[in-house]
Formats: sequence, structure tokens, C-alpha cells
Amino acid sequence: MTRPRSTPETLARTRQARASLTEAGPVMEAAARFLEARPRSIVETRRRLARAGYPEALVEQVLSRLVEVGYLDDEAFARAWVESRDRTRPRGATALRRELLLRGVAPDVIAAALERRGPAEAEEAGRRDGMVAEAGAAERVLARRTRTLLREPDARRRRDRAYALLARNGFDPETCRAAVRRWMTATEGATDVAAGTDQGADQGADEGADQGADAPD
Repeated sequence: MTRPRSTPETLARTRQARASLTEAGPVMEAAARFLEARPRSIVETRRRLARAGYPEALVEQVLSRLVEVGYLDDEAFARAWVESRDRTRPRGATALRRELLLRGVAPDVIAAALERRGPAEAEEAGRRDGMVAEAGAAERVLARRTRTLLREPDARRRRDRAYALLARNGFDPETCRAAVRRWMTATEGATDVAAGTDQGADQGADEGADQGADAPD
């Protein structure tokens, strides 16, 4: 069954009904729905409920309860955000800090999450090494884009493009320089292989096109 489209009038009536609430139950239900998709920060949840038109006092009451029972936890949220980024889309500390600030996480909480950031072997050794993790994240970004970067035959331009890629992803200059230096050393001579692969692909495509042209109707 198709859900009827909301109109400005119905939205206004809904917000008015929400604003007149005196019990926290509906606000708690709205918060629970919002938290179903993924973890959220306290500020994100507050913003969502406020935009929906719920009374401020009830929103704060619900937020306090959610924090009390552990459904809202900015420290856990920040750690999960950093771990998720490192796993699926590596970013530098600068970018991670900016993303978390936009979600209302306190600077000291962000700093603690970044400090805890580190590879599994560092955790097993009982230490947290954010610098090692930052370098590892930068290397993963370059590894994912190696094939594209190697299409640039000029070494200086290739190095500049690799540096710019890391800078756009929030890595600091020192990390960029070190990661690019290691990457350039590791991929030395690989441009010839990449060029050969592209030429072979182009030749195969040309031969296929010629064969297709000679094929009878």
C-alpha cells in the first residue's frame, strides 16, 4: 500500500501535535527509530528530535535516559566512527576530527578516540599508536589508487598526485610525505608493467573490433 504524500498542512499539524506532548513515550519511540540504522552521537539525536518538533524538555529527558542505559555514548560512537573509516574508507586524523566535530562530538572525546586508534598488533602489545595507524591508513589509500596513479608516467607528477590524494583525505603533511616516499619506492618500475597492461588491453580490444568487422552478417 502506497503511503500518502505529506503536505505542508499535514506536516504542520504533526509538528503541532508533537509540540503539545506531555509524555516522553512518543519521543523515546522516535529516538529508537533514529538509532536503528546506525550509532549516533548525542547531538545528532538531539538535532533530529528537535527538528521533528518535540518539546525540548521531553527531548532532554529522553536523551538523559538513553545515555544512562548506554544507547547513547559519544565515546563509543567516536571509536566506532574511526574504526569504521579505517576499515572501509581510510581518512587522516584531520578529516576524522572534522567529521566528528560536525556530529557534535566534544574535542576531548575525539582526541581520545584518535589516540586509541591503532593496528591490532599494537593493541595486543598493550599500546595505542595513533601515528602508526595514521601511516597505515595513508598507505591503504594509496594502495587502493595505485593502478590509477601508475598511469602517470612522469615520476614527479605521479608523486604530486599521490600527495594531493592523501591531503584531500585529511592526512597531515608529514604523513603525506612519508607515505608517498614509501609508496614511490615500493612501486618503482611498476609504471612499465601498468603501461604494458594497458597496451595489451588496448591491443586486445582493437583485435576484437577487427574480428567483429570481418565477421559475416
